[in-house]
Amino acid sequence: MHVPDGFINAPVSAVAGVVAAGAVAVSLRGARKELGERTAPLAGLVAAFIFAVQMLNFPVAAGTSGHLLGGALAAILVGPYTGVLCIAVVLLMQGVLFADGGLTALGVNITDMGVVTVVVAYALFRGLTRVLPPTRRSATIASFVAALVSVPAAAVAFTLIYAVGGTTDVPLGNVFTAMVGVHVLIGIGEALITALTVGTVLAVRPDLVHGARGLSAPLKLRVDGELVDAPAAAAPAPVAARSTRAVWAAGLAAAVVLAGFVSFYASASPDGLEKVAADKGIDEKAQEHHTADSPLADYGVKDISNARISGGLAGVIGVGVTVAVGSGVFWAVRKRRTPDEHRTAEAV
Repeated sequence: MHVPDGFINAPVSAVAGVVAAGAVAVSLRGARKELGERTAPLAGLVAAFIFAVQMLNFPVAAGTSGHLLGGALAAILVGPYTGVLCIAVVLLMQGVLFADGGLTALGVNITDMGVVTVVVAYALFRGLTRVLPPTRRSATIASFVAALVSVPAAAVAFTLIYAVGGTTDVPLGNVFTAMVGVHVLIGIGEALITALTVGTVLAVRPDLVHGARGLSAPLKLRVDGELVDAPAAAAPAPVAARSTRAVWAAGLAAAVVLAGFVSFYASASPDGLEKVAADKGIDEKAQEHHTADSPLADYGVKDISNARISGGLAGVIGVGVTVAVGSGVFWAVRKRRTPDEHRTAEAV
């Protein structure tokens, strides 16, 4: 759903840029409370993993594909404020290096794919985890539903932005129906990827899933034929001191494999927005990307003719750059914490 230059007019793009900048500023402050000693290194990894999975377009209908947006996944794994920053880093890398998503439309994309998906998904996730049993299975189910809803929510947000600042005269009802319809299908793929990833991390390191902290049900003991809560001393030992190196290495390896090798088999069909734009005429005034001559434009390395090698190498470079930039951002954010924010982050 990367909006290119020319879909939305300059004034509305500028307003969206201000909204996105404000959201990033708020998130920079909020992330200081979310990023602890164990989670800060993982935030950059989450951004790189989302970059990698976004390269894996999957078919959703005849001639149409979809890809992960990632807002729900980022928010649940590392927190909503950090999640917005993760998506912003990914979109910036994609726009500058790979000519994916317009530079003048960067504010639109961050607002739509980052802010809207994170806010909708995390609010729904937290609401569901409050009414469902406090178990890891419930957290996985909640992540599925949150991710599923976040994608058509982003489609609705794009439609509203287009209604105000669209550069072509297309009936709004047609845009709304087409966008929401195809993105409900894409949402199913988003939900499956999100639930699988969250469930996997919950299985091996539940302490690293921001949205699932405190959800584990108390340990039960059978006393005189009845189940009662176990004393605090009988509860499992805390895992705060456990290293995240193994998780970080495994996650980075998975991202490299997905971007460097599996991406070759991704669907070549246009994604939901591209398909709707072509069918409905939204793309009539689309502009060439400002970095169309980038050595990595369109996820390939310039002057390498072998498509498999070119795309795979571009993917690996993208993962490396994203994890480096993301880790640098989150390290800097963590370093700027106040003593109170430091205690808050390390306590969660």
